[in-house]
Amino acid sequence: MTTIATNLQAVHDRIRRAAQSAGRPPSAIALVAVSKTWPAEKIAEAHACGQNAFGENYVQEAMGKITRLAHLPLEWHFIGPIQSNKTRGIAEHFQWVHSVEREKIAIRINDARPARLPPLNVCIQVNVSGQASKSGVAPGDELALARAITALPQLRLRGLMAIPEPTPDAGVQRRRFARLRELKDGLVAAGFALDTLSMGMSDDLEAAILEGATMVRVGTAIFGRRQKQ
Repeated sequence: MTTIATNLQAVHDRIRRAAQSAGRPPSAIALVAVSKTWPAEKIAEAHACGQNAFGENYVQEAMGKITRLAHLPLEWHFIGPIQSNKTRGIAEHFQWVHSVEREKIAIRINDARPARLPPLNVCIQVNVSGQASKSGVAPGDELALARAITALPQLRLRGLMAIPEPTPDAGVQRRRFARLRELKDGLVAAGFALDTLSMGMSDDLEAAILEGATMVRVGTAIFGRRQKQ
C-alpha cells in the first residue's frame, strides 16, 4: 500500500473508533481530505484509494487542480478565508464552502453562482474560541447570517463550521466543539433545516466526533506535513 492509502485507512480507523465511542455509525461522519499545497497527482492517488471529497484554501491553486482533475468525480470544498475578489472562482468551481462569515460575501457568491449549477452548499464559520486571529462570526451572530443566507436562492445553508485554537487538552477541544453543536441546535430549534457540523482536523477529530461532527477536515494525517508554498 502507498503512504496515502495507509494513512487514509488509519484515518478511517480513527473515525470508526471515535464514532463507536460516541454511539454513532461511522457512516454519519464524512471525510474531507484537505489537499491545499498538494499537487493534483496526490489528489488523484487519494481518489484511487476511494477518497472523493477534497478541501482547498486557495482559490487560484484549487482552480488549477479542479481543471486538471475534471475527468474524476470529485467533490470540492472551499475551507479557507474568502476574499471578495475570489468569490466568483468559489461560486463557479466548488460544491461546498465552509467559511462564510459575512453577508456581503454570501451575496457575492450567490450572485456569481451559475444558474446551471445546483445551489452551493454553505456552512457558516463561527469563532468558538474567541481569538482575534481566528475567522468566523462571534457566537450569537450566526442567526442573522443564517437568515441572510437562506434568502439567497443559489445558496443552501447546511450547517456550521469551526477551527478552534490548537490544544492538546481534550477537554478544551470538546468544549469548543460542544459550543458549535449547541449553536447549530439553536438554529435548528429556530426552524433552520441544518444537517452539518464541519469540525475536527488531524489532531482533534476524535473530540469533534464525540461532540457530533458530521464532517471532519483532515490534511496532515493523510498527505503528511504541508509542502511550503
